[in-house]
Amino acid sequence: MEAVVGEGLAGKFVTEKDTPYTRWVAAEGLDIVSGHFVPDLRSLELKPWARRGGRGVFLNHDASRTSNDCYVCEIPAGGELTPQRQLFEEMILILDGRGSTRVWNDAGKEVAFEWQAGSLFAIPLNTWHQHSNLSGAGPARFVASTNLPPVLNMYDDVDFLFHTSRDFPHRFDGEQDYFAAKTTTKGLLLDTNFVPDAAALQLISAKERGAGGGHTRFSMAKGSMNSHISEFPVGTYKKAHRHGPGAHVIVLSGSGYSLMWPEGEQPRRYDWSAGSLIIPPNMWYHQHFNTGAAPARYLAFKHEGVAIRNAQGVPKAWISRRVGGDQIDYADEASEIRQAFADELAKAGVAAAMQSAYDAEVTDLPPAPAGCQAEISGRKAKP
Repeated sequence: MEAVVGEGLAGKFVTEKDTPYTRWVAAEGLDIVSGHFVPDLRSLELKPWARRGGRGVFLNHDASRTSNDCYVCEIPAGGELTPQRQLFEEMILILDGRGSTRVWNDAGKEVAFEWQAGSLFAIPLNTWHQHSNLSGAGPARFVASTNLPPVLNMYDDVDFLFHTSRDFPHRFDGEQDYFAAKTTTKGLLLDTNFVPDAAALQLISAKERGAGGGHTRFSMAKGSMNSHISEFPVGTYKKAHRHGPGAHVIVLSGSGYSLMWPEGEQPRRYDWSAGSLIIPPNMWYHQHFNTGAAPARYLAFKHEGVAIRNAQGVPKAWISRRVGGDQIDYADEASEIRQAFADELAKAGVAAAMQSAYDAEVTDLPPAPAGCQAEISGRKAKP
């Protein structure tokens, strides 16, 4: 349930809904699009962003505005954005176009690199940076996630955040290979600050999330913002899980649908394709289904606080509910989930490939404790 209350009670808290962050977005002349889903980031309507010299819009569910945010920005054809520095972290995915970014600090150390649609990178903390569109034929567009909300809400000082002279050389010291594509991995973590094409990146096997596929994690520019890319094969779907607020899931390739629901409620369905954005609210279960004829891949931007971890440092979203985690095993999901997916595949003329995943799970499945049954048994997805 949405826990909607009467106007009398809501009125007692109305002054607490507004924050320094929401006031800043309004002062920038931009909107915050609130919701759980955007069909296509590439066609989203933007407004002029005078301070940056481009066009933009912010995208946030209410619960994510205290952890991190997301925005889309467009650079005009042959143009460039105004240089900016910032005492908060930012990760960027290029949606359309090609261009370059120049990064420098007060010590005069500078690095420049070029990007294209699909490139992924992060801005080192408080470095000056400027994005340029290298094409005169059309605008370049990117989507970014930052941890501006908690930082601005803490200090409530825009001048401090954007105009403080302070280098962080342990994060960026002008290393000429800073934005070179790296291949070194540490577990599931790829140790790099730049990915040339997120849709083509080779991923690491990660069977724990179900149905095979791959997974690679990032913690770029030595920051607390993190992200990951996941891919799952044709005719498969991932296990349902939940975590904290602020994840912004961007579909890189493929087509399918996602279910999202708070515990005890009916799941809601969102159909997606490349360019769609899915924003799971705080501690809502969500589950992604590939109904297309090609592997489905997505990028999730998020702040580290979203990853509720166990004592070993493992995100609980990767751990079975049977042992206290926040992931629903295939064996514990409602039969309607499987049947609905099979029906969708039949309509699309795509062969199902889940049986091997169901069978493989049984080998390592912990015993089910009393009361841990199908999370959404007997409920059907809302359109």
